[in-house]
Amino acid sequence: MVQYYPQQTLSRKLTCSGIGVHSGKKATITIHPAPENHGIRFKRVDLPGTPDIPALFKMVVDTSLATVIGNQGAIVSTIEHLMATFTGLSIDNALVEIDGYEMPIMDGSARIFSEKLTRAGVTPQNKPRWFFVATHPLKVTDGDKYVSIEPAPGLTISCSITFESPLIGTQERTFCLCAEAFRKKISPARTFGFTQDLVYLKQFSLGRGGSLDNAVVVDNDKILNKEGLRFPDEFVRHKLLDCLGDFSLLGMPIQGHIITRKSGHALNHAFIKKFLETTDAWETRPVEMAAIP
Repeated sequence: MVQYYPQQTLSRKLTCSGIGVHSGKKATITIHPAPENHGIRFKRVDLPGTPDIPALFKMVVDTSLATVIGNQGAIVSTIEHLMATFTGLSIDNALVEIDGYEMPIMDGSARIFSEKLTRAGVTPQNKPRWFFVATHPLKVTDGDKYVSIEPAPGLTISCSITFESPLIGTQERTFCLCAEAFRKKISPARTFGFTQDLVYLKQFSLGRGGSLDNAVVVDNDKILNKEGLRFPDEFVRHKLLDCLGDFSLLGMPIQGHIITRKSGHALNHAFIKKFLETTDAWETRPVEMAAIP
């Protein structure tokens, strides 16, 4: 008998609170289990009518500093770390209630989301997961930056970044989707920035919630955080985390090898747009459980 990968949801609801990195405002989220084919949806419980927003590419309204989705005049900002966690733990269906417009940044990584969802548990459901299965290579470039995909079993992401800072330089890392590897090697990687960027953000009333408690801050040739880095290559690991979050907005898991060089939210979303338009580069179908190592 053929067995396909089942859809999954969390086993029980969970709640967490924190401040938004740009707004500086506190928000509380409650994540609920959801039925098959529900997908990931956000609900603004602080607004009249509690409008909900599907976490899908077509709902993205901004990618300049974070991934922002919107619907019915409501938005939810900075969703990428939680969305990466759903992908990393293979959770297909969940309802995220939030009482503000910006997701809490927590410690700047996805570690707290990952820990809480792991403790809540994951429950297989009765419907099969459908995948975007890459069938032909596809690439989108912007100068020396690019995002590409090649056919491959499972989901693999190879990420490369380059910064002038000697503390970062060029870093590369490849990640094959696995819940344990995500929890230990990717989810703890924090967002990062440079002191000059923080000054710029403050001028435009952004980054109000940013601090050394929720970001790695680089000042020329030193790290300002007293505890230092969690990994020698924490910077590229965080970019990989962002990639997982961005590609989750396809609404179905991907089977293929994604390769990014010097990419960010905007180029990732440009690639997703091209990917969805290039219908001969992929097919959608369930995947047999023995087909992915």
